This record gives sequence, structure tokens and C-alpha cells, in this order.
Amino acid sequence: QVQLVESGGGLVQPGGSLRLSCAASGFPFSLYAMTWYRQAPGKERELVATITSGGGMITYADSVKGRFTGSRDNVKRTVYLQMNSLKPEDTAVYFCNVKRYDSNYWGQGTQVTVSS
Repeated sequence: QVQLVESGGGLVQPGGSLRLSCAASGFPFSLYAMTWYRQAPGKERELVATITSGGGMITYADSVKGRFTGSRDNVKRTVYLQMNSLKPEDTAVYFCNVKRYDSNYWGQGTQVTVSS
């Protein structure tokens, strides 16, 4: 079955950096686009970045452009989100997602807290 396991979250000061990872299993990873989402307390889940199957095209939410970088390693079956210049408003639970056969699959999420 599809499994997505996020890691790398934590507490960081404003202006700091974190790198999130999402390890995938249970499906042909290299054939599917992967997406990072986040959900802040009391807010709807929002799309952060989508990485195409080969990693050659990545799209970002306007709120993270120029600060976040998505990437993937199809050999390691892992997708990454490098987050720089973090702001308090980036505080959220970050999830990775794959859509396969009209079903959405989610990991358990990793908490990112940006605070001084």
C-alpha cells in the first residue's frame, strides 16, 4: 500500500532553514508528481510546491517563491523541501501527497514551528 513518511520538521528561529524529507513506498514513485502541502492551526490546507515525476518542473505557492526549493531523488524514492528564510507565518504541519488513480494519499505530517 502507499506509504508516505515525512521528517525533518522542528523549531527554528525566523530567518532560519529546515529541510523536510518524504520517503515514499508502495507505488512506482518515479512515475508520479509529488506535492507538498501545509496546514496552519485554524486554516485550510494549502499547496506549497509540486514536483513533477522527473523533477524537471517545480511550481510553488506565491507565499514561498524564492525561499523554498523542492526536489526529489527517484533512486531513494524521496522528495525534499528545502525551506530558507523562514517566517513565523510558515508555521504549520507539512504534508507530502501523491494522487494516484483519483485517490489522494497523505503522510502523517511533520510540524514546523518558526518562532524566536
